[in-house]
Amino acid sequence: MNSRQRVKTALAHQEPDRVPFDLGSTQITGIHQKAYQAVRQALNLPSKEPVICDAIQGLALPDDDFVERLGIDFRGLFALNSHNWKVVQEDAGENWAYRDEWGITHLKPKEKGLYFSVARVPLARTGLTPADIEAHPWPPVGHPERVAGLKQLAGRYREAGLAVVVKDGFAGIFEFAQRIVGMENLLLMMARSDKAAEALFDKLLELKLSYWETVLAEVGELVDVVTYADDYGTQTSQLISPAMFRKQIKPKVAVLFETLKKLAPKARRFFHSDGNVRPLLPDFIELGVDILNPVQFTAAGMDLKTLKKDFGRDLVFWGGAVDTQGVLPHGSPAEVRDQVRRNLEILAPGGGYVFNTIHNVQADVPPANFMALWETLREYGVY
Repeated sequence: MNSRQRVKTALAHQEPDRVPFDLGSTQITGIHQKAYQAVRQALNLPSKEPVICDAIQGLALPDDDFVERLGIDFRGLFALNSHNWKVVQEDAGENWAYRDEWGITHLKPKEKGLYFSVARVPLARTGLTPADIEAHPWPPVGHPERVAGLKQLAGRYREAGLAVVVKDGFAGIFEFAQRIVGMENLLLMMARSDKAAEALFDKLLELKLSYWETVLAEVGELVDVVTYADDYGTQTSQLISPAMFRKQIKPKVAVLFETLKKLAPKARRFFHSDGNVRPLLPDFIELGVDILNPVQFTAAGMDLKTLKKDFGRDLVFWGGAVDTQGVLPHGSPAEVRDQVRRNLEILAPGGGYVFNTIHNVQADVPPANFMALWETLREYGVY
């Protein structure tokens, strides 16, 4: 099997020759540039300055030799956006500052800073109206220049036998609304069923549809997976109630997923949310979600055996290989191996599983632990 055949088999809930492996096809399944350079060294690959595919998170775009050496089965398409395009850092005392095309200000500490964090949002004031939402200078995320060259790149990946993933143009509707008006402000707006909240969600849906219409007109026949990333879970519960999700967010996501199915009927639909999203999984399935990521088994309600038993026929699990908050950065190589082996034994049988960590491999992951992760996959991820 080549990589694409392997992936398509697994996504169809069948067992391929081995478990497919993703690293770096999206901004939520990637690797920090510092970890990337350290792993390249551990693999005896030539030292090189990485291409950054997400400057906010400091993520490296895996090079061809890295993909080949590790047997990675996926390559990602990254349209031009505020995380990888025209990212200009300005001096802000102890920090580097970046004000993006949405009007969001991000800060990164100069001293040992690894990534940017949102510091100021453009519409933080209370009492917003739908007219305020409409008047905001929204960026043209669906402009054709954003996808220039992606078709040729997708064709090259397809010819190489790799599965092709295309990431969304910006974060999910609920998450990105927080970056526009602030989290506290948004939650208060939602609790009041504020018309401005609905107007904001409608505007972000409009922008997402514009983006996907552009990118899938270009590469729709060449992609295997389309992605959507919106965070609803905490370590213990959900950020908003399931009832609030169903009333205010789900109808917008339903329109988006229906459009994705029309624009790319052969592509699988990937949904990312960290944390405990167990109560929302039936809703995700109803929306047409094919793939759940990152499968954060360290959160309450996200036991892997139960998830596989209850939802393994409907959802492909993409991630969940290892605890990235504790074991991967701070455990021993033996602890990494033990956890990866156990999780493979739960998630791999019957197909429907793609190997990846819970979110990105961070800068503090020791190369020995990464190698233990990969070596365990090679040993135990065979059918």
